[in-house]
Amino acid sequence: MEKKIVLTGIKPTGSPHLGNYLGAIKPALSLAQDERYQALYFIADYHALTAIKEPEYFRHVCYEVAATWLALGLDPDKVIFYRQSDIPEIFELTWILACLTPKGLMNRAHAYKAAIAQNLASGISDVDSGINMGLYNYPVLMAADILLFQSDVVPVGKDQIQHIEITNDIAQGFNHTYGKVFILPRYLTREEETASLPGLDGRKMSKSYDNTIPLFVSSEKLRKLVFRIKTDSSLPTEPKNPATSPLFHIYKEFASPEQVETMQNRYYNGISWADAKQELFEILNVFLEKPRQLYNQLMTDQQKMDTLLNEGARRARSLATPFMEKIRKAIGHT
Repeated sequence: MEKKIVLTGIKPTGSPHLGNYLGAIKPALSLAQDERYQALYFIADYHALTAIKEPEYFRHVCYEVAATWLALGLDPDKVIFYRQSDIPEIFELTWILACLTPKGLMNRAHAYKAAIAQNLASGISDVDSGINMGLYNYPVLMAADILLFQSDVVPVGKDQIQHIEITNDIAQGFNHTYGKVFILPRYLTREEETASLPGLDGRKMSKSYDNTIPLFVSSEKLRKLVFRIKTDSSLPTEPKNPATSPLFHIYKEFASPEQVETMQNRYYNGISWADAKQELFEILNVFLEKPRQLYNQLMTDQQKMDTLLNEGARRARSLATPFMEKIRKAIGHT
């Protein structure tokens, strides 16, 4: 049976943290083990250009993404792992699709509407102030990412479903004009998405809140961050509710079922917050020790990552190039 294509884009947005791992990286790596699929993972580097304008930082975060996924278990022999910018067919297809995409469809895109709303809330009379065409056309580039590889399944968070719906609208418009060329991808969301991981201040772990625990800080820095996690003022010997504890919430995502049960009982019987933090640090440090070492090795050997990504691009283009020829013929290219 021919394998279906599952495609995941990874936008470089800064140092990955525990919340990124649980919300995106872990489930994506699990999906790559499914024998029904040929998995494609790409670094969506040109998507990041809508916001990142510093060349050295841009280069660094792109390598950071690659090193993170490789360190956490992505196997480039089993999946196709590439940089978006290494696939010129993506950008050719973006222009073709843009010429068929109604402006009104882009006007309804969430990111564009959110940027307008922010300008209005700030009292800026020009609602398009600070909004570049990259952000406005973002959904068209994303549609090209997906459609070029005839993707069957695209795993997304619930906030990204609209992008897949827009992709299908664009694909249907192309098929109506030029004949059936594109298949319509479906989105995949987990039935029970991992609840938002709490950050240092108890709110959702997010770079925008500056409350994250980065994945690959040193052991010493990791311990300091864990001990900064906000707790209540209950006494050390008082029983505590694990269900309302940010410490326990993080702990149970990285510990074994037996460890979780033991820790839960310690909460009920009374555990000091200092001990709970120490236990959390130890479980995280054990989990991250080997990935941290591999990540640091990769970040000092960017040539190795380039070699892997170049090979991934070669494999990706072996799929993209013949399909791009079919698209060119459909539009009348000679």
